[in-house]
Amino acid sequence: MTKFYTRTGDDGYTGLLGKGRVPKHSTRIEAIGSIDEAVAALGVGRAAAKAPQTDLLLLDIQRDLYHLMAEVASTQEVASQFSFINSERIEWLEKQISKISKMVVIPKEFVVPGDSLAGAFIAVARTAIRRAERRVVKLFFDGKLTNSEILRYLNRLSSLCFSLELLENTKSGKSLPTLTKKP
Repeated sequence: MTKFYTRTGDDGYTGLLGKGRVPKHSTRIEAIGSIDEAVAALGVGRAAAKAPQTDLLLLDIQRDLYHLMAEVASTQEVASQFSFINSERIEWLEKQISKISKMVVIPKEFVVPGDSLAGAFIAVARTAIRRAERRVVKLFFDGKLTNSEILRYLNRLSSLCFSLELLENTKSGKSLPTLTKKP
């Protein structure tokens, strides 16, 4: 029977894909953790989604993010084995953003999350994605990650999440989002 624990991380270090172990507080592990949080929040958003396209979009994104985590978790010696995010995936995100943006009203102010359950969880995911993006940018600038498409993917993904939040709010009966400015 498979165990749910290995005890190998009890010393505060964790293994990478490839050779090596790093402290659990490292930028790389912080990036992976943020992406993992986003995957979980997207899962709740997917479970609560009312728009039919949201479910399949979020599932595709969750799968992409697992590939992305593997690449971020890999050492430079084996990174090419885990490379998945490329310009085609960014183009796919951009097409999805374009489709969704035609279905919603894009506000001119900041939106206060919470107009729908799915939208709120997608907003939580968006914030985790933004945090992951900041960590991945550091890895890239420090030369520990070479695939710049990951940066672009996370940047576009946060935009797609925002548009999906608006779509879910609309499908839940909220035609205009709650804005930071009081009416």
